[in-house]
Amino acid sequence: MKKQIITIAGSPGSGKSSTAKAIAAALGFQHFSSGDFFRQLAVERGQSIEAMNISAEVQRDIDLKVDNLLQQMYRTADRLVIDSRMAWHWMPESFKVFLVLDPATAAERIFAHLQGAGRLSENAASVEEVRRSIDRRSTSERKRYAALYGVAATDPLNFDVVINTKHNDLNTVTAMVSAAYQGWHGTAP
Repeated sequence: MKKQIITIAGSPGSGKSSTAKAIAAALGFQHFSSGDFFRQLAVERGQSIEAMNISAEVQRDIDLKVDNLLQQMYRTADRLVIDSRMAWHWMPESFKVFLVLDPATAAERIFAHLQGAGRLSENAASVEEVRRSIDRRSTSERKRYAALYGVAATDPLNFDVVINTKHNDLNTVTAMVSAAYQGWHGTAP
């Protein structure tokens, strides 16, 4: 049975969180961000996101917290949009979206976001450093998800729709996801 749950995964900087929030608002659904939850865990542990990813390669409890929460949400929630790298895996009857963006553009977007938020650090003082951080984080996540779940988390075949966000603004991506979801769920006008 198809659930009224939309899972949004994607490349770093592809707009997962922004898209998830916009879709939730457009459809009147709730929104949950695994990334925000993961960042909260990192703060509690006094680690950066990159360090947390590296720690998660050997400390299974980090992923278990996120996994258990996602599985509980799948059993109990309805009308929900989740931005998460692995929610599609734990929520098989959800509408699965993957947003893709090339690493160079992603680094530029993330750098501009950090700069605008006044959150540049010595590890993110240039676009090149952000790109290296993205590469390390992506490599860590691919390795971790393959070892933990036996899946290629970014394989387009895992998803119902794949959208390249490089030349599509948030309104366009939101319209594309909303239309695809409504067609998938059988609620299209």
